[in-house]
Amino acid sequence: MSGFRALPAVDQLLAALPALVEDHGRQAVTQAARARLDAARAAIREGADGASEAARLPHLLAADLAGQAATRLRPILNLTGTVLHTNLGRAILADEAIAAARAAMAAPLALEYDLQTGGRGQRDDHLRGLLCELTGAEDATIVNNNAAAVLIALNTFGLGRDSLVSRGELIEIGGAFRMPDIMARAGTHLVEVGTTNRTHPRDYMDAITERTGLILKVHTSNYRIEGFTTEVAAPDLAALAKTAGVIMMNDLGAGSLVDLSRWGLRREPTVAEAVAEGADLITFSGDKLLGGPQAGFILGRRDLIAQINRNPMKRALRLDKIRIAALEATLRLYRDPDRLDRRLPVLRMLSRPQADIAAQAARLAPQVAALLPGHAVTATDCASQIGSGSLPTDTIPSAGLRITGAGGDAPDRLAARLRALPRPVLGHIHAGAVILDLRCLGADGDLLDALAP
Repeated sequence: MSGFRALPAVDQLLAALPALVEDHGRQAVTQAARARLDAARAAIREGADGASEAARLPHLLAADLAGQAATRLRPILNLTGTVLHTNLGRAILADEAIAAARAAMAAPLALEYDLQTGGRGQRDDHLRGLLCELTGAEDATIVNNNAAAVLIALNTFGLGRDSLVSRGELIEIGGAFRMPDIMARAGTHLVEVGTTNRTHPRDYMDAITERTGLILKVHTSNYRIEGFTTEVAAPDLAALAKTAGVIMMNDLGAGSLVDLSRWGLRREPTVAEAVAEGADLITFSGDKLLGGPQAGFILGRRDLIAQINRNPMKRALRLDKIRIAALEATLRLYRDPDRLDRRLPVLRMLSRPQADIAAQAARLAPQVAALLPGHAVTATDCASQIGSGSLPTDTIPSAGLRITGAGGDAPDRLAARLRALPRPVLGHIHAGAVILDLRCLGADGDLLDALAP
């Protein structure tokens, strides 16, 4: 019992630690103190010294509270080699978008308020004009991601009706979300046409009936089918749908507003091209190649967009003021394409020359080696990928650091230690080494500061 007497009461412990109470609040400190005292009593029952347990309490309690207060959404260094990493939040926003989001958080906005008439406005109006200007579309509406865009469009025009899709386009996106499942939730009946590798115009024509609501074309952005293949091009499918009197919808997935080949990347169909090809509706993402926050865009005929906006789902899927502000600032950058690669982080990272990255790797190798004693650090060539289902078979020549441990230190243990840093450093393991691809690294100091003891 004498060991237990060495432990303070909860009130005594709180009185001795006013700084913790000030930082974390009395309730949180009280709960943590009770848990620590219970643990100390259990240790004493097992033979621990009561005075020693009491002496440890302030330090342990401070560590517990700091851990509880720390966010799991910590900034990390993405050196994985995947630029648009879904699990790391995809696109890094431009400075202009960050400033706009910060302003939106700090004050009321005329989000759905018409300052000229004093009446209610539409939140999509802040983006509609820019989207139409940049793509040539008649009208546009915005929801919270591209899966939602596909869902609401299918529900609006395919509910209780047939939706035709080529078997080769029944994609699965991240997290095992599959197009057939989205279609089922939208209330439309999936009709598969063609085969996995070959689909012809007659396959669509033979499947069209009075029950057909729309024809859906899905850009297979996260895989490629090669070899003995054929598909119906979007302009031909749009013409076929028009003749049959049904809606043709083109889901572009990543959705680029500019021709990426200008910066040495493989060409992807642009949104403006999809509009010109005659699709009635086009859907794409905001946080992939576009380089903005998460959003889903629906562009197309004005009458169809109006019907989507009347769908009760629209309110459930709408964007908040912060993302609208960030998207508006991002879209405005596209009005100046000559400077886009300098102002849009995603494009800046993707277009960064390998020679520049290799020079950074050569500079950093000896400095990183000094911070990781017992490890060999060398500059190495590697290959980056865009990520998030964009150009899945394409890689971009890059450079980075190859790190191996002495004495058989396994690369997975080093990778775990790098992830456990205050600012986690994420790379990938290849051929028995940890590779830190530097394509997405900014200043040298970002990595050196993260590794510093």
